[in-house]
Parts: sequence; structure tokens; C-alpha cells
Amino acid sequence: MDLDNILDNIYPLPEQSKTLLKEKIYEITYPKAHVLFKLNRIAPKVYFIRKGIVRAYASPEGEEEITFWFGKEGDAVLSMKNYVENQKGYETIESLEPCDLYQIQTEDLRALYNTDIHIANWGRTFAEQELIKVEERFISRQCRTALERYKELMNNNPDLLQRVQLAHIASYLGITPVSLSRIRSELK
Repeated sequence: MDLDNILDNIYPLPEQSKTLLKEKIYEITYPKAHVLFKLNRIAPKVYFIRKGIVRAYASPEGEEEITFWFGKEGDAVLSMKNYVENQKGYETIESLEPCDLYQIQTEDLRALYNTDIHIANWGRTFAEQELIKVEERFISRQCRTALERYKELMNNNPDLLQRVQLAHIASYLGITPVSLSRIRSELK
């Protein structure tokens, strides 16, 4: 997905402001299995996915990894704790495919927020959209059955089922791979 479309999907900017923002963004490519953000580390960056897919997961001590988020073309990739509070994140985010990303340093973004009201409004809208995504994932995980969550995934992101290992999908849904197989066979 092209950078102008990604930026405009968040909040349309006047050309002058968009140019200022784009001057601080550069393209970077990472291979599959590259860790973008590591648990308990500060990585003061924000990425936007041009091409590829990533997952965010937590690793409770002595337990299986819990995948709680996937990002694909057009999505932002960030640790909100890093971004908002400049503190160590609680998640690891890794690429599941080779990824072409747009990257900006959080420090550069904050400087732009202080100098351009349009970019500040873009940033506020960006943070609000990310908060809504987190809230939707939380409500889905807490209030819907595994079958409902799987159907929601099929309806909203069917390509994930083709691009992501079933073990990661099962973890994201909060079920075992065996339970996921059972759900999939029931729906055939």
C-alpha cells in the first residue's frame, strides 16, 4: 500500500503538512521472522506496512506465546507503551512474511506534532484509531465465543487464514490448534 493512502486513511493532511511528515519517513525491508519490537525494550519507532504481515504477542513466563494482534498492508505497527509513554513495551512484534515498511522515529513525529497543527491532529486521530482497535480486540476476546471470533476473522480478514500459521490463528482466538481444527471442520 502506498504511503499517501496510508496517511490519508488516518486523517487527510494539507499537502505542505503531508510533505513535512513524509520527509521524516523512510522505507525499510525486513525478512520473515525479524523482530521489530522486543518485550521489555524501548523501540522509539512507528512503522506502517506497505507489504507483508506481522504479529504481536506476549509470552507470560513459562507459558505459551499469546498472539493478540496481526497487522497487514496499511496497518500501523507500534508499541503503544513505547509511543505514548516512552516506556518498555509488553509485547514482541515480528514479521511473519518479508515486510516492506515505512518507518518514522517517534522523536521526529513528536517534533512535528509541536510544529504543525495539522500533523498534531493527524497524530491525535492516529492514536484514537489505534485505541479503538485495541478496545475492539479486547471486547471480542472477552465477550465472544471462539466460534464467533473465528467467524469475525473470516469475515473481516479472510486473507489472514491463508497467510498465517494456524497455530498463530489459534493463539489469537484464545484456543488450541485442535479446537481450531474442530471449528473449521464444523463450518465446512
